[in-house]
Amino acid sequence: MRIARLLVRHEVRVLVSLLLWVARRTQGVGGGGQGFGYARGQGAMMFGFGFVCVVETVAMSVLLRDWPTVHAVFLFVDVYSLVFLVGLHASSVVRPHVLDPVGGELRIRRYVHVDLRVPLERIASVRRELRMTHEPADGELNVEVGSQTTVTVELTEPVTHLTFFGRRRPVRVVRFHADDADGLVRALGRARV
Repeated sequence: MRIARLLVRHEVRVLVSLLLWVARRTQGVGGGGQGFGYARGQGAMMFGFGFVCVVETVAMSVLLRDWPTVHAVFLFVDVYSLVFLVGLHASSVVRPHVLDPVGGELRIRRYVHVDLRVPLERIASVRRELRMTHEPADGELNVEVGSQTTVTVELTEPVTHLTFFGRRRPVRVVRFHADDADGLVRALGRARV
C-alpha cells in the first residue's frame, strides 16, 4: 500500500505541476529565494518523446479501428501518457533549483521526485564542472538532465537524500544541471560569504 500511495502522490504532483505551468507559476521560489532553471537542457528530448507518443497514438488508432473496446483502452493510455510526459516537463519548469541566502539553503530539484535541501554552511566547495558520464558511487548524488551535470557541490558533512521510494541515503557530493551554471556558482559563492 505504501508504494501505491507514493505512486498516486507522484501522479498528483505531476498533474499539479501541469496546472502551475499553464498558470505560469513556480513552486518554492519566494521569500528572497532565487530560482535557477534546468529544463532547457531536456526540451528537445521531451519534444521528441511527445512526437513519438502522438505517432504511436495515431498508429494504434488505425490498427485497432475494428476493435472499439480495445481501441478505447489504448487511446486512453496513449493520451494519458502524453499528458504525463507534458506534466513531467512542466514539473521541471515550475520546480527550479532554489538558492535562498536568507533561509540558508540550496534546494536541488528534478521533476517532482528529487528535492534535496542543502544547508549553505555545509557546502565546502562549489564549482562549474561539465560531466557527461556518471558512475554510481556511495555518498554521491547525480541529478542529471540530458545525461549531463554542470555544477558540483562538495559538502563538509553529509545531507540525507530521500529516494523515490523513501529510502534514506547520505550524500557528500552532489552533481546537478543548471541552465545558468556560472550564475548559480557565482550566486552560491556570494551567499556563502
